[in-house]
This record gives sequence, C-alpha cells and structure tokens, in this order.
Amino acid sequence: MRSLGAVLIAAALAAAAWWWWFTIAMPRRAQERAEAAEASAIQARRMDTLYRWHDDAGNLQITDEPPKGRHYERISKTPRDGIEVNGDRH
Repeated sequence: MRSLGAVLIAAALAAAAWWWWFTIAMPRRAQERAEAAEASAIQARRMDTLYRWHDDAGNLQITDEPPKGRHYERISKTPRDGIEVNGDRH
C-alpha cells in the first residue's frame, strides 16, 4: 500500500511539473526571447541610423544621436541597392 501511495504522489507531482512547464515556464521564455529579439532589432536599426538636422545658425548637422527638442530626419548609413557613389564624376 505504501508503494502505491508513493507512485500516486510521484505521478501527481510529475503532472503538476508538466503542467507548470508547458503553461507557465515555456510561454514566458518564448515571450522573453521575442522581447530580446525585438530589442536587438531596434539596436541594429539605431546603429545604422544617422540624424540630419539644422542648428540655431542654420548649419546642417549630421550626428549619430538625435538632437533634443529639434526637428530631425533619420538617414540610413547603408546605401540602397542601385545607388552608386563616385566622387570622380561631375
């Protein structure tokens, strides 16, 4: 009788562990991975971005950090396909 009770307790504990793993732990880990991937994508876009804006004197500024309290335009550091940049041409 004791061994039957131990088997039933072990089965109940295994079922509870299985339920916890597949309903709580796995979805939370998947959500954490998705959030980490999204943060990584945002960081990659930010590393590929320059900011074009004008200072108080009207001079064009291009920086890798956006200016505070000013209108700016985002530009990509990576050229688009099909665009050729050659300084020798006039």
